[in-house]
Amino acid sequence: MEMEWMKKMGEITHHTIKTNGISIHVAEKGQGPVVLLLHGFPELWFSWHHQITHLTNQGYRVLALDLRGYGDSDSPPSPSSYTFFHIVGDLIGVLDHFNQQQVFVVGHDWGAHAAWHLSLFRPDRVKGIVALGIPLFPRSPISPTQLFTKSFGDNLYISQFQESGRAERAFAKYDCLTVIKKFLLINHGDVPVAPPGIEIIDHMETPSLPPWITEDELQAYADKFQETGFTGGLNYYRAMDLTWELEAPWQGAKIKVPSKLIIGDEDIGFESWTKEFVESDVMKELIPDIEVVMIKGHHFIHQEKPQQVSDHILSFLHKLA
Repeated sequence: MEMEWMKKMGEITHHTIKTNGISIHVAEKGQGPVVLLLHGFPELWFSWHHQITHLTNQGYRVLALDLRGYGDSDSPPSPSSYTFFHIVGDLIGVLDHFNQQQVFVVGHDWGAHAAWHLSLFRPDRVKGIVALGIPLFPRSPISPTQLFTKSFGDNLYISQFQESGRAERAFAKYDCLTVIKKFLLINHGDVPVAPPGIEIIDHMETPSLPPWITEDELQAYADKFQETGFTGGLNYYRAMDLTWELEAPWQGAKIKVPSKLIIGDEDIGFESWTKEFVESDVMKELIPDIEVVMIKGHHFIHQEKPQQVSDHILSFLHKLA
């Protein structure tokens, strides 16, 4: 049965692209300059269904990926296959497949990290980047897991996700729809930290359904994650330290492409972590050509405030056109 959100998107072409030793699933729609859409955790290509409609109606061609480890893309078993060198390799393979020398890139959450790293490693392939929720922080003198543990303790969700199999076992106590609801419907800006001896998924609430998403949309995520499991997505967290080690040669490197950051004022850790950095000179030094937009909303801002976010993306694309 076709869901309402699928009907609104219209005709989508699906591709399976061999790149970097794996298969990547790409959904394509529209004609015009290419916009690459990169999702986060725990999401899929169709997290962008609102933006796909808005962007293609405005004369853009959209390529929305299932990143490696997600959906209909391959999910290599080892966490060491999920560094940003692997992810950027996948993206370059996708661009080459579609004969695209330079594209606009829009990323949310881990997809924002992927967009920043594509801009860092291969600025020649990026016309401009819009990051949702996640700025690029300077490379820390200590590893990310040490930094997070120092700041938030051992029961931060990121810290709990490090151990292979731990989060999967905890998630398995719930049906997939409940797991998806606990993450996608997060409606506060607190950083998720569990009390001692409690798994983060047990500590997280299951909020009631907000007006911006339907049960059908949530079920579509649940069905796909039921099929694939969550390990691929969790492996991004488990590869953080390896990425950090490997990107030492880029210490102090600046982002040279035009950039825009859209962030919700109640995003996870915004008040306690991100706000100060975003308003600091440090970010401006790291990303000289950046525009920052703060809007009212939470982490999954592209779904919660689709029109506003799409308008901000389009104004940026028009400015660079």
